[in-house]
Amino acid sequence: MSARVIAVANQKGGVGKTTTAVNLSACLAAAEKKTLLLDMDPQANATSGCGIEMEEDTSSIYEVLLQEQPFKNIIKETKVPYLSIAPSHISLTGAEVEMVSIISREQRLKSAISKIRDDYDFVIIDCPPSLGLLTLNALTGSDTVLIPIQCEYYALEGLGKLLNTLRLVQRHLNPQLQVEGVLLTMYDGRLNLSRQVAEETKAHFGDKVYKTVIGRNVKLGEAPSFGKPIILYDIMSSGAQSYISLAGEVINNG
Repeated sequence: MSARVIAVANQKGGVGKTTTAVNLSACLAAAEKKTLLLDMDPQANATSGCGIEMEEDTSSIYEVLLQEQPFKNIIKETKVPYLSIAPSHISLTGAEVEMVSIISREQRLKSAISKIRDDYDFVIIDCPPSLGLLTLNALTGSDTVLIPIQCEYYALEGLGKLLNTLRLVQRHLNPQLQVEGVLLTMYDGRLNLSRQVAEETKAHFGDKVYKTVIGRNVKLGEAPSFGKPIILYDIMSSGAQSYISLAGEVINNG
């Protein structure tokens, strides 16, 4: 068994990236797939969204990237069976600058993941909303990238940059990198705009666009403040049902 490593990336903020990373991971785990959620965002929202409290001296992904500590030193269990998390910490904010002088700095995460690939079915990486060194590390260490796209004006505008970065990573750092899929988030079927964005996205990405769309859902917005993935917070909500369906698509894509 070797894990499928999927980066959830889009340098635009507010597209539902962390929501997707947390809830997809939890739903994969609910399907009894051993899953590691890797929080690469210094804001650490995926970490707190899984109910993990970080103290000043708690080891995080920062120690893995900068001190080459093994993952086993930082991984924490969550309230969801089969789901573990490699937490982030505000200290990660300085990591981009500190890594600049390190040799093969884009490969740090990849080499750390290679040592635990056999322990999991899935490793899901929540990337920061930028295309800096942390995201490059995530893309270099991943097999595929899942791109959430918010159904709003200018949704596809920043996408050229992201696809450009993917091409650069493929050319120089990770030739195997593929697009796992494109996920429409904050979809509202009553709005022409949502339908229009969906059509444009499908025209652009074809069958890479997931059949599952994530609608606007109050419960999805509430769950993180309780430190719970949506399936623990309200499994009957439409948000939970959507992410369960997405997890099914991801598993079947394998």
